[in-house]
Amino acid sequence: MTQYTLAIDLNRCVGCMSCNASCKTVNNVPIGNFWNKVLRVGPTPMYEGAVFPDVEWYYLPLQCQHCENPACVEVCPTEASHKIADGTVQIDKEKCIGCQFCAMACPYGVRYLNEEERVVEKCTLCEQQIAQGELPQCVSQCVGLAKFFGDIGADPTMASFKGGYNTTLGEAAREYKPEEVHRLTDVGNGPSMVYILRDKKWIEEL
Repeated sequence: MTQYTLAIDLNRCVGCMSCNASCKTVNNVPIGNFWNKVLRVGPTPMYEGAVFPDVEWYYLPLQCQHCENPACVEVCPTEASHKIADGTVQIDKEKCIGCQFCAMACPYGVRYLNEEERVVEKCTLCEQQIAQGELPQCVSQCVGLAKFFGDIGADPTMASFKGGYNTTLGEAAREYKPEEVHRLTDVGNGPSMVYILRDKKWIEEL
């Protein structure tokens, strides 16, 4: 079963916001709204009782998780929110009535109401680009080579996931252990995006 998603190497993310800026530009996202946020998680003590400078943090790109069982799709009264064959979650603006039930149901807070158009918007994984064999804009413009795009249904190892500079996660990523692979908290929705974090504590709750 096809499930397009992202694998994000958090040890390579420098919080430059290039993914955020390029996403807003190519998708014409209104000022004050975001399809792609970059959060700083921390600083947290490196050991019990530690104080600055013995602290650490990491940057966490956050967007629609294109869930296996998306809550937003379940609550949408008009079927405007729906999954398509590639596994991504999309919004049919012709059907959206702006009720925002989907935004309230999303456990990650990554949807918003476009006040001008009165429809809900969110990350589409640049569906208009991936349909043409191109990478999502946030992946192609990631200067830290932290984001990789692929079909986790076809490659659970993610080694073939493609990043910028014509490389793959298998080629670019430093070795990681199974316990260093994370997903956002699953509340029955099955988030698809994968986060790799080595040598730092993964913070479960955002």
